[in-house]
Amino acid sequence: MPSAIFNMLPNLEPFNYDVHFEPLFLNQHWVLVNGITKKKAVYIFKDENTLNILENEKKIETSWSIEVKNTFTIETEDGTTTVKAFFKDDDILVLNKENTGDCAVFINESSYSDGLNSVEDVQHFLREKYKQKVTNLIYDHEFYYIEKSQEFGPFTVEELSEKVKKDIISEYCFVRDVNEYNYNKRLRIRDLIREL
Repeated sequence: MPSAIFNMLPNLEPFNYDVHFEPLFLNQHWVLVNGITKKKAVYIFKDENTLNILENEKKIETSWSIEVKNTFTIETEDGTTTVKAFFKDDDILVLNKENTGDCAVFINESSYSDGLNSVEDVQHFLREKYKQKVTNLIYDHEFYYIEKSQEFGPFTVEELSEKVKKDIISEYCFVRDVNEYNYNKRLRIRDLIREL
């Protein structure tokens, strides 16, 4: 797997038949993010190893199969391609062409009510998805803060926000997650508050 994809989409999980196949993979409308500026392509992996590819008004029926664990073969007009499949959350699929750095990134349009027809739609989907996820994580989490070389906490972001509103502490104080041991990330209280 190329490191660029790992950096862009960390924590990719290899395709697991028992976990992903029926509930997340099969019969879903997977919009190909690569090349969406030129044309929209939707891949639908179906039972009986049938793959439907919808491009604008054109429908192509081809085939696919699972070879081993997370390795698939896909038959296209260009021939047979072998890919490794990975998931980033339940609705982002990455197919990495075997022994290359070529990757195709897909978003499950079935989980997005507005449809994915442009780069702007993809950006909006990702922004909203991860904004909500970050907000939930931050809201439930606790942090220490450091002021005048003294550490205080742990506090929730809501508690820190109240302290800032009452001018008890500065929004520029550095914070660290309860699971971290130092302030190397240089995160400030105001950075947390902005995410709520």
